[in-house]
Amino acid sequence: MTNYAVDAEHTGKWWVLQCREFPGAITQVRRLDQADQIVEAISFVSGDSPDTITVTVQPRLPDELGALISTAQAQRQRARELEASAARDLTRGARELVAHGLSQRDAAVILGVSHQRVHQLVTADALSTG
Repeated sequence: MTNYAVDAEHTGKWWVLQCREFPGAITQVRRLDQADQIVEAISFVSGDSPDTITVTVQPRLPDELGALISTAQAQRQRARELEASAARDLTRGARELVAHGLSQRDAAVILGVSHQRVHQLVTADALSTG
């Protein structure tokens, strides 16, 4: 498989797509989810089989909009990382509370989750390995 970089520029109602490696490979689409249509143009210009071509589309956006989107994407990634960390800590907390003699219901009140969730957290290893 060969991956080609494709620039996408919005003009009016259309996105104009142009391959960076083969500037003669150009097409236009109404929506970015149709960008794979440029594969035929790249195939024609490059001589590669369409089955061996993948594309990475890079929309060209105004600088301030691109910066906003980059910030949002970075924040979403950070949120996923924090969520994973919180899940690990919640599991550890549930196990520690139960190990210290608290009931699963008391642990649930302390953690702010249901007692069923505490049960899932403290038995997760046993279920996945058993």
